[in-house]
Amino acid sequence: MKKIFLLFLLISISSFSQEIALLKYSGGGDWYANPTSLPNLIRFCNSNINTRIKAKPSTVEPSNPDLLSYPFVHMTGHGNVVFSDADVTNLRNYLNAGGFLHIDDNYGMDQYIRKEIKKIFPNNNLIEIPANHPIFQKPFSFPNGLPKIHEHDGTRAQAFGIFIENKLVLLYTYECDLGDGWEDPEVHNDTSEARDKALKMGANIINYIFTN
Repeated sequence: MKKIFLLFLLISISSFSQEIALLKYSGGGDWYANPTSLPNLIRFCNSNINTRIKAKPSTVEPSNPDLLSYPFVHMTGHGNVVFSDADVTNLRNYLNAGGFLHIDDNYGMDQYIRKEIKKIFPNNNLIEIPANHPIFQKPFSFPNGLPKIHEHDGTRAQAFGIFIENKLVLLYTYECDLGDGWEDPEVHNDTSEARDKALKMGANIINYIFTN
């Protein structure tokens, strides 16, 4: 299954437009937060790193078999998250088969999402990703690691990951608000510098997925 899925992805990336998705999860959290973020990230990537991603992202539930159709799935929100047994099984299969899940804490998700990640990978701990990891190196350089987009508690931005065979398959961005920085300028009144940092970091994530 893994080899077939990866072969499909390679053929798709080289020949057709690619499609990415937003994860629609249960538990009451606002999975639909940041509605302009993924379209803006797609537009930035297609213009700056030569991707060919469809302009409108899809929405997919964690238990849906269609999950395996997307090389990149994004998850965000401020509140509670609950993965059912079916969600956990499908997410684990997806990530083991070469998929990639980016979880962006939009402030308030942390206390819930960590235990749900543990359901997916009970034997793996979230590992803080060092600044010298390739995801921070290209195509844009972030020598200090994950950039800070919004301030909340005065703490530093951190990137955590789950690795399978030394490959990052789950990225959890914390105390950063990366997705907020992808949104339309008037949504959060971010500076152009902050939005540029956020979009470039997002492009690095997309680049990592498509080149590793």
